[in-house]
Amino acid sequence: MKEASFYKILNNKQVRCVLCPHMCEIEEGQSGFCKVRINIEGILYTKTYNKISSMSLDSIEKKPLRKYKPNTKILSVGTYGCNFTCDFCQNYHISQMEPKLENISPTKLLKISDNIKESIGIAFTYNEPTIWYEYVYDVAKNNKKDTILVTNGYINKKPLEQLLPHINAMNIDIKSMRSKFYNTICDGTLKKVKQTIILAHQQTHVELTFLAIPNINDSNKEMSELAMWIKNIDSNIPLHIIPFRPMYKMKDIPRQTYEDINRLKKIALKYLKYVY
Repeated sequence: MKEASFYKILNNKQVRCVLCPHMCEIEEGQSGFCKVRINIEGILYTKTYNKISSMSLDSIEKKPLRKYKPNTKILSVGTYGCNFTCDFCQNYHISQMEPKLENISPTKLLKISDNIKESIGIAFTYNEPTIWYEYVYDVAKNNKKDTILVTNGYINKKPLEQLLPHINAMNIDIKSMRSKFYNTICDGTLKKVKQTIILAHQQTHVELTFLAIPNINDSNKEMSELAMWIKNIDSNIPLHIIPFRPMYKMKDIPRQTYEDINRLKKIALKYLKYVY
């Protein structure tokens, strides 16, 4: 384990994690909301430093990124844990559970990446990379190739600002334009995700992903509101509309149809230049 960044010491060996907007107050011996940051005798540690659950050489389009170095490949890695608990999570087996892990130091990961000549760098993905902050930061600041984040965007401003100079591109999930959706289905807040998107766009390449769930967030009105909001930031920001498939706690909801994805795409294209 490694001492965590971004926490405050409270009374009676309590600590407050200030990495993400949950701002967890953590008792001695307990973990925060994300399950990977633990208080040991009044010091906050990250449990996932050096711990990797998944690794694969992917196309950049799979992240998904379509306007950043197309037709290239990138080494994708993840650990476990998340600061959301989305009922529809597509990777719940590593976001909500602890899988088999392998120890790979930042130095070793960078060496692996450097030895893959066709790879443009490293993408932190699969689970939520911002709660893996210390490892991601140590890799990113020493990475001679590209560093990419695939993230839910739920991170506080100060740690994000420290990380962004080392990030070449981000794909950020925007899961709904409804605060209630974030509160009840994800255990998060829409406002903080919007803030991350705006700040990240000012400093690096950003693309957005929207998972369209039948009869929950796929109305014409919601897509119009989302696309208009993105347009007000920059109509050149690419939007990826992803079809829902039954997963995790939403196995009783039908798979999203091609027809409805195409309907949403047509609406978004009224406001945005790049919709996939």
